[in-house]
Amino acid sequence: MAGDHAVSLTYIIPAHNSTATIEGALKELQDRLAGTNSEIVVVENGSSDNTLELLHKIEADWQTPGLELRVMSSKKGLGNALRKGIAESRGERVFFGADDLPFGFDDLDKAEKIDHRKHKVVIGSKAHPESEVGRGLLRAVLTWGFLTLRFIVLGMRTRDPQGTFVINGDWAREVGPQLSEEGFLLTTELTYLAERSGIRTIEVPVRLRESHAAHGSRIRVSDVWKMGLGLITVRKHHRKGVRPVAHVA
Repeated sequence: MAGDHAVSLTYIIPAHNSTATIEGALKELQDRLAGTNSEIVVVENGSSDNTLELLHKIEADWQTPGLELRVMSSKKGLGNALRKGIAESRGERVFFGADDLPFGFDDLDKAEKIDHRKHKVVIGSKAHPESEVGRGLLRAVLTWGFLTLRFIVLGMRTRDPQGTFVINGDWAREVGPQLSEEGFLLTTELTYLAERSGIRTIEVPVRLRESHAAHGSRIRVSDVWKMGLGLITVRKHHRKGVRPVAHVA
């Protein structure tokens, strides 16, 4: 029955070659979510190290009242992992996270103060004017390029559709079967469908952890071209008669 949930939050973590970060992230989530009737869904996707073996060991030893850990696998790709997590989720809300918790719990803390029945998509946004993410000049220029491309190709108003997400669970599971992106554009595709169905996304500020900021940006100039092609694919797919999902009451 829609709206009747034994699980309050499904926290989805895609994990690819995550042996260096996943154990610490799960310990932090254990401390934060214990006793909240939540679940952590870790979706290993195409790792070439022993990420899956490590996850199964942690799962076997997991004993945390009010917080279940579920480990599963998908094909390689962020989008594949998130689609698997959405399909298997049971939460009233669904969170898209990362294996190194780049914003700590800023995003989740702020989203918990927002009515998820009224605002179905909340984004931990690096583009929010109050966010502290330490952008360099190159990243700022490329981010502006991505923003412009999304507006031109998709008419998208959301400034950062690739942040962390807290989504109304019923709506996420309704829209999940329409999602097709296998890689990093999955959240952009999700945001596009939200905007097309009249949902106004709420972007909240985040602070990038110092340990994460020290890694530097992995974005390259060539990624702007790749994103442009990907956005065109998203537009073509969803303008072939696929109807956007309406609001879930």
